[in-house]
Amino acid sequence: PLPDLSLLLPCCRAKEIKTKLGTLLQKPDSTIDFIIPYPEKPEKPPKAQKPSPEEALQWRDSLEKLLQNPYGLASFRTFLRSEFSEENAEFWVACEDYKKTKSPVKMAEKAKKIYEEFIQTEAPKEVNIDHFTKAVTMKNLVEPSPTSFDMAQKRIFALMEKDSLPRFVRSEFYHELIK
Repeated sequence: PLPDLSLLLPCCRAKEIKTKLGTLLQKPDSTIDFIIPYPEKPEKPPKAQKPSPEEALQWRDSLEKLLQNPYGLASFRTFLRSEFSEENAEFWVACEDYKKTKSPVKMAEKAKKIYEEFIQTEAPKEVNIDHFTKAVTMKNLVEPSPTSFDMAQKRIFALMEKDSLPRFVRSEFYHELIK
């Protein structure tokens, strides 16, 4: 059954969308229905510019600078993935995005998603935070605000700064950047 979209959109538009959704949700008759046309030249996402060795050297002393730099963040996430701890950077990024959210409705949606993905016990990408921090975060989510995840985000930042950053700056990949 399809959701009743008439509450969200004007009546004739809702019916049109509901019909299209119904068509999309039907099982395809053949594999030909799975073929999706792509433009001849797919657009490439803008690549993060490789930093100068001097800029990369600053990351040794500042996780903040590393995370604020798109190339640095991508490099650090690749490194964390190799250590099976990428969820820490993903959580930090999700929190940064969350803090920029203006709409209370969107904020509540994002808060729920972040909680389910990173905070709740047995979450798919559960971050390592203590019970007190988890309890405070859950309490903050009763009425989501831009600061709801601040304590948890600070704990994860400190963990990355203390544990992951020193290993990253000793890594082969980082040494290639500062040459």
